[in-house]
Amino acid sequence: MPNTALITGASSGIGAALARHHAQTGGDLILTARRADALNTLKDELEAAHGVTVRVVALDLGTVNGAESLVEAVEGFDVPVDILINNAGFGGHGRLIDRDLADEQAMIDLNIKALVTLTHAFGAKMANRGSGRILNVGSTAGFMPGPLQAVYFATKAFVNSFSQAVDHELRGKGVTVTVLAPGYVETEFAERADLDGTDLVKSGATPESVAKYGYDAMMNGDLVAINDRRLSFILGWIIPFMPRRAVLKMVEKMQSK
Repeated sequence: MPNTALITGASSGIGAALARHHAQTGGDLILTARRADALNTLKDELEAAHGVTVRVVALDLGTVNGAESLVEAVEGFDVPVDILINNAGFGGHGRLIDRDLADEQAMIDLNIKALVTLTHAFGAKMANRGSGRILNVGSTAGFMPGPLQAVYFATKAFVNSFSQAVDHELRGKGVTVTVLAPGYVETEFAERADLDGTDLVKSGATPESVAKYGYDAMMNGDLVAINDRRLSFILGWIIPFMPRRAVLKMVEKMQSK
């Protein structure tokens, strides 16, 4: 059976771990990220280890028409995408008014606009075929407001809401959408987001464990996947009942240096 997965942000971290996990199942891959060298290194590794076919598209999804360019490139391969994994995204530390507005808008473009564009394009093709799996990598940040990462937390709240709604729309057509909402994961994210030195990144899960958890949840057709049971309990049974100001202060403290 055809089993090609398109994975964004695949050059490192959770994206690369998801690519390795899918390749282990015998599935072919289309990998995209900005770093061509890293993608080609991963391509060579996976093809040698698992005998799968890996195609690479090096581009920046956050640029104007970046997502549309990816859709066009994938259509040129003439290979149906059976699994779409929207993993690309980034965060940034600091008060909104102290951060560069262009960086915040670029975060929205990648974390939201690109994800919506790809889900729209490939979700439609999946629905027409009557089958498909979509995994959107969100975050536990999407379940609360995030002082000192206000835009990032808000983008992940969008991913959480959007994914569940689109799953409801498409499930009857054989397409499922799963949102993976991990806590902190030990990747390049913390360095890029300037979170080193905060309580938020003292310890976290491995990319491999999160990737497997999310991949399995996607294949099971789960709606929401939170890899940490303790965090799942806190988000479901504690945070919703706390005073809102208390939640804001708690999150701010976790992200303060």
